[in-house]
Amino acid sequence: MKALVYDGIEQLGYRDVPDPDPAKDEHLIRVEAVGICGSDMHAYLGHDARRPAPLILGHEAAGTVVGGPKDGMRVTVNPLVTCMTCPACKAGRENLCATRQIISMPPREGAFAQYIAMPEANLVAVPADVPLEKAALAEPLAVSWHAARLALEALHPSMDKSALVLGGGAIGLAAALALNAMGFDDVTITEPNDARRAYLSEHCGQNAVAQAQGSYSVVIDAVGYEATRASASELALPGGVIAHVGLGEDTGGLDIRRMTLQEITFIGTYTYTAQDFRDTAQAIFEGRLGSLDWIEARPLADGFQAFRELRAGVVASPKIILDPWA
Repeated sequence: MKALVYDGIEQLGYRDVPDPDPAKDEHLIRVEAVGICGSDMHAYLGHDARRPAPLILGHEAAGTVVGGPKDGMRVTVNPLVTCMTCPACKAGRENLCATRQIISMPPREGAFAQYIAMPEANLVAVPADVPLEKAALAEPLAVSWHAARLALEALHPSMDKSALVLGGGAIGLAAALALNAMGFDDVTITEPNDARRAYLSEHCGQNAVAQAQGSYSVVIDAVGYEATRASASELALPGGVIAHVGLGEDTGGLDIRRMTLQEITFIGTYTYTAQDFRDTAQAIFEGRLGSLDWIEARPLADGFQAFRELRAGVVASPKIILDPWA
């Protein structure tokens, strides 16, 4: 099969690789849409030791089951593989499983390829009227759904439902859409890139600004840099909630004194539970997260160029979806 392989810092090769060999509890999936994630970009830049070269990246996938009793079933893929037997899994917190694996990290190759193998429990059936390009958004949308859900659960009922999202990439936009679906009418996205900010305003109907003013009950940091954490610390209302989902930098930025004196809750959020993923997929199928027409489709063979353009900051759309068969 053809795959896009991470070969080293800012190097990707499009070439033939062995087909996956599904285990007895797994299905072979023909990948028909796979998104480029910020974590793929971190790996591409050499910033993620968990993803050593050579490796097939990509974990935002949708496609069709090949062979077996479910042959032809259209699916979106939960890339997080967990044991389902530990206390975290039994409590419905699979994302905290001590032995969790995710495709695009060893030992599991990713979905920038024509085929992947996945357990049946990780597959969600996609209705015939939902394009697989949109179904592939279930993964990044689930990340944001999980963050928004945890923030809302932590928010005191006396607080108003105003929210600030730091970062207008796919995770930031998805966070705004999830907050809207959960009853937040006042949501602002900060995005420094002029082209992307204009895209968010003109094509996604979002209140996108270069720099936020005021204070907010919920702040979601979808970037995760020292500067964005500093902004989150400053802009959260007393008694508010900061949900941190970005993985840009490891340290710095939090104003611990203000967070302590103003009882601001800080939540680290990672991926999603299996229920979050299913709930997000259903919200997509029902249209509760909007039209989701803010994707840009390209052939997998052109993936290296897509990464270069994302690195250069010249891509306006929040999400590039790659087609391994184009």
